[in-house]
Amino acid sequence: MKLRTSITCKECVRMGERLCSKPSGKCSVERNRLRKNSYVPTRRLSDYGTQLREKQKARIIYGIMERQFRTYVKKASKMEGIAGENLLSILESRLDNTVFRLGFGRSRAQSRQLVSHGHFLVNGRKVDVPSYLVRNGDKIEISEKSKKTEMFKTMDLDEEMKERNVPEWLKSDRKNGSGDVISKPETDDMEIGIQTRLIIEYYSRR
Repeated sequence: MKLRTSITCKECVRMGERLCSKPSGKCSVERNRLRKNSYVPTRRLSDYGTQLREKQKARIIYGIMERQFRTYVKKASKMEGIAGENLLSILESRLDNTVFRLGFGRSRAQSRQLVSHGHFLVNGRKVDVPSYLVRNGDKIEISEKSKKTEMFKTMDLDEEMKERNVPEWLKSDRKNGSGDVISKPETDDMEIGIQTRLIIEYYSRR
């Protein structure tokens, strides 16, 4: 199965909500809702269908293949605490997502690519694995060599990225190209609502 590298508006329409990283008002779903007399047909789903849809939505947002996603669910279920919240913490703690949330990438797909190309350091060491899980106290920064590239020099001019809200579990220093993990991701910190409880229920019945 091919790994999703970006979220298209076609997928947003299929899920019935904005999942892509386009600015507010630019996504097809939102534009359709603003049109007069627009009609978006809805279909009533079974409990299983609702759970499946939530799982697919999470996979699309974070760009994760089924096998790895299933591994995350198993890991979350074995951890202390609520499995759904544990799953969220794992997904949000991925390095590619952390780079995106800090405002160093226009999308999770671009952030994944930047990490894979070795542009970021974690606690002073280069990490080029997008699925690397950051922990409380970790420092993420753009390497000195990468800071000199045109791509990162023009980052401060990107108004779209300037306006992005950084979640409370992170502290971003865009001027110096760095950020810190100051706490564990919480459900309220999510950019897009995902009902992780439904995802856990989906895998528990398989």
